[in-house]
Amino acid sequence: MYHLNEAMISRRTVLKGLGTAIALPWLEAMQPIMTLGQTARQPAAPLRMAFVYLPNGMHMQDWTPERVGADFVLPWILEPLQPFKRDLLVLSGLTLDKARPNGDGNGDHARAMSAFLTGRQPRKTHGADIRAGISVDQFAAERVGQATRFPSLELGCERGAQAGNCDSGYSCAYSSSISWRSENMPNGKEVDPRQVFDRLFGNDSRPEQAAARARRDMYNQSILDFVREDANDLSRRLGMTDRRKLDEYLTSVREIERRIEHARRMANQPPPQPNMPRPSGIPQNDFQEHVRLMYDLMAVAFQGDLTRIVTFAVANDGSNRPYPFLTTSRNERVSEGHHDLSHHQNDPRKHEKLRTINRFHIEQFAYFLGRLRAVQEGAGTLLDHVMIVYGSGIADGNRHNHEDLPILLAGRGNGTLRTGRHLRFARETPLMNLYLNMLDRMGCPTDSFGDSTGRLHGLDR
Repeated sequence: MYHLNEAMISRRTVLKGLGTAIALPWLEAMQPIMTLGQTARQPAAPLRMAFVYLPNGMHMQDWTPERVGADFVLPWILEPLQPFKRDLLVLSGLTLDKARPNGDGNGDHARAMSAFLTGRQPRKTHGADIRAGISVDQFAAERVGQATRFPSLELGCERGAQAGNCDSGYSCAYSSSISWRSENMPNGKEVDPRQVFDRLFGNDSRPEQAAARARRDMYNQSILDFVREDANDLSRRLGMTDRRKLDEYLTSVREIERRIEHARRMANQPPPQPNMPRPSGIPQNDFQEHVRLMYDLMAVAFQGDLTRIVTFAVANDGSNRPYPFLTTSRNERVSEGHHDLSHHQNDPRKHEKLRTINRFHIEQFAYFLGRLRAVQEGAGTLLDHVMIVYGSGIADGNRHNHEDLPILLAGRGNGTLRTGRHLRFARETPLMNLYLNMLDRMGCPTDSFGDSTGRLHGLDR
């Protein structure tokens, strides 16, 4: 009878210091130690899932591939994903019916965002009696979240109010929340990379975290300075490959910390005009850096197995953020707001600016996928061990339609997904059907979710 000895290092080992707890990436030393006559068994990597939300729909003409199957060409907006074509699925034909009016009149942006992960019709109110439904991320977190330090993370790049009228009689909570803990409790999202970093790598003692932060600020120290003794002790016990992995991981943590501190220093610069309010610690005038920092934090949270479930709202639905740092092929700056441009009324210049915004967002997503693929984990990479939904609850922003949505599924789902294809599903196929497939793989199957009608066919490897 074969048996396995315990691993040299537990998966739950952390590097500790004042106010600090840094989880480790996957290391070979975490595998069971083999002795003569035993049969090796590769431990299964944990499966993670994430949901990335984009507002205001897409320029669908440059999003949808012409061909179905493996022999498809990525359209202009999706071209930055070419290096990851074999790692993703383009899913056409999916519908978010509960984002439609269904008798409730205007308010498509509020409904699109609040229904994207719930599949439930939000109650039209801007009072305290909000109601949507539990979101798929929280459904999974309730069942498998106890395996990690954080059951889930909720991130974003735009703050959002939880009260007031933001969209045709709908509460602001609807148009700024994709994650819902219960039908009347949206999850607030963290938009400051510095606070996310401190949360991920701080211990559970708030006084110690505050003391560590004060020391780091006063003496210009790194969070790694507080765990150096633990890190050196661990490194001496590791083989060459694991030492390299640990060094790469800690270097990545330090680089994120350095960029966050740079953003903080820039935010603390005196304002150019005396009456201008001082900005927060969020990267100012560099939206790309803000987005990429959030993606980096997602990657390192997955790498350290701090959580296996993340939602990331790049912007609130209805966001009118301008993108003046972008230039179209006509050499025009995208100075108008995103929401205004999404109501293009078939104006060619607005089309051009809208698709430029869409491609910029895809470029940032490609950066994230590259970060995941660069992390070796067991016999594969971190990108092999994730499922990431990327999309919007609106298709064409001018029409405010909610069928044939722009949806991507990236990652190989621990080898269970047959990626590298464009799939087209029958008209009116609920988006929630996709989530049933994902919940199966996360180990928390259910017969129905939201307005689902059954599982999607054709995803399996």
